[in-house]
Amino acid sequence: MPILLEIATPEGRVYSDTVDTVVLPTAQGEIGILPGHIPVLTQLEAGELRVQKGNTQELLVCGRGFAEIAGDKVSVLAEQAINIAAIDEAVVQKACQRAEEALREGPNLATDEAERLEGVVRFAYAQLDIKRRHRG
Repeated sequence: MPILLEIATPEGRVYSDTVDTVVLPTAQGEIGILPGHIPVLTQLEAGELRVQKGNTQELLVCGRGFAEIAGDKVSVLAEQAINIAAIDEAVVQKACQRAEEALREGPNLATDEAERLEGVVRFAYAQLDIKRRHRG
C-alpha cells in the first residue's frame, strides 16, 4: 500500500507522487513514515527529506514548515523545498552571502524581513550541507 506524498511551498507544488516511505526532518528529530502510520501533525525544520520508492531513493531539502500524516497521505507545507539534484552550490552560496550581509544591517530591518532572511540562510546552509554529504 503506497503513501501519497505532496510537498507544497508558497510558490506552488514541488512534489506529488506515491511512495513507499518518507523520512521527515522534524523539530524533534527525524521521523520515518510507513503506510498505515498514525495521524500526526508536526513542525518541520530545514533539512533532508528522504523518499523511498521501490529501489530508488530521492533526496529533497525542505525549509521550515509543517507536515500532516493522515491515513496513507503525507502533506508537507514548507517555506522552501528543492530536489537535491537541482541544487547549484554557487548560486546557493551567493544567496546566503547576500542574506547574511543584509542581516548585518540589524536595526534597520523590519522584523518580518529579518525573519525572512534568517529563513533564507537556514535553507541555504541545509542545501549546502546535504548536497555535500551526498556527492558521489
